[in-house]
Amino acid sequence: MATTGNQNINAKLVLLGDVGAGKSSLVLRFVKGQFVEFQESTIGAAFFSQTLAVNDATVKFEIWDTAGQERYHSLAPMYYRGAAAAIIVYDISNQ
Repeated sequence: MATTGNQNINAKLVLLGDVGAGKSSLVLRFVKGQFVEFQESTIGAAFFSQTLAVNDATVKFEIWDTAGQERYHSLAPMYYRGAAAAIIVYDISNQ
C-alpha cells in the first residue's frame, strides 16, 4: 500500500476462492453497483479499480478477481504479490 503526502492511497486487493463462490459478484457489486445472478467464470484473472473517499484520504482500490478453477492456481502468486489484503470468498451452502 503506497501513501503520499496528500493522502492518496493505493491498495491492491486480491479475491481468492473456489469456482462459483461469488468472487466476481462481490467485486462487480462493489465497483459497478450491479449484481448478475448468472456470472460467467473468470478466466485467469480480471482487474477492476474503485476510488473511495475515506476520512481525509482518497483510496484507490486495485482489485484482482482470480479464477477459482484448479488449473489457474499456479498463477495465484503472481496476482497476490504486493497485495495489501486478500479477501477469501466461499459459498456457505457448499458442504
